[in-house]
Amino acid sequence: MFLVFFLSAAGVLCALVAIFYPRILTSYPLNQRLELIAATGNVTKGQRGNSDGSRKRSVEETLREAAARAEKAKPSLTVRLRQAQLNWSKKTYYAVCFIVAAVASLLVLFAGLGKFPALGFGVSTGLLLPHFYVNFRRRRHLKRFVANLADAVDIVARGVKVGLPLGECFKIVAREARSPIKEEFQLIVEDQLLGMPLADATERLPDRVPVAEARFFSIVVAIQTRSGGSLAETLGNLSKVLRDRQKMHDRIKALSSESKASAYIIAALPVFVVLALAVVSPDYVALLFTEQTGNIVLGACAALMVTGCLVMRKMINFEF
Repeated sequence: MFLVFFLSAAGVLCALVAIFYPRILTSYPLNQRLELIAATGNVTKGQRGNSDGSRKRSVEETLREAAARAEKAKPSLTVRLRQAQLNWSKKTYYAVCFIVAAVASLLVLFAGLGKFPALGFGVSTGLLLPHFYVNFRRRRHLKRFVANLADAVDIVARGVKVGLPLGECFKIVAREARSPIKEEFQLIVEDQLLGMPLADATERLPDRVPVAEARFFSIVVAIQTRSGGSLAETLGNLSKVLRDRQKMHDRIKALSSESKASAYIIAALPVFVVLALAVVSPDYVALLFTEQTGNIVLGACAALMVTGCLVMRKMINFEF
């Protein structure tokens, strides 16, 4: 039984390593993009023209500030809960983890698998299931924001073309746009009403919505505020870039759908086989749960399946 617990703990450890290792890796795509942005500030001044030197210096300063903000630590639990649109405090989250762990342990105990497997499954479920739920809600919120941001940028660009102030265009988006764009732009408008400059209020948007599209928008507004230029034309180009990125994302999703379907089938096949054998020949499958050797085999198979599923997940998830 101790070996079953050890294998369960090993499976949980493999899952945690597979989830968090890419985020601390130096070759993580986000870190590479940030290094590329920071490298743009090293262009020699001799290559700049005197006419647009001040504008380019302002652009470089803005990019450096954006890179510095992006290099901050990963969002805390409170920030992730807010980004997931959950009105939970830390105590509530930890209480949910404890309840999930207790329920999972009781279910395993009632199944007659013993105390150590119940403890292992309870701890792993209590740690992972709430974490996955919060991340699911957070990703869904960010996807909705990205999907509707191009329309909001078009509204702002058209308002600027007809002569409306930028702040008034933001108010229109805060009133007329879909959620969650409406809420985020409403926060920008409220910050401006409290006396914060519009560029500074917009620069806080990527902190609340940590996606590349929000950072693009904040950089465009900051650059135009500091160095001037045709804001309507720049926002129009930004809208085109955002729509092209969305098209690329949809294309990648379509091309990888076959691989994802194959991964789902491969992951579900062992479970389906065990359930089918439990109906056809329950005594044959019962050896996996009643005998010590069967418990060892079951624990090893579970650990290998979790590792294989995480490897397939990394293989079929593309970032750009």
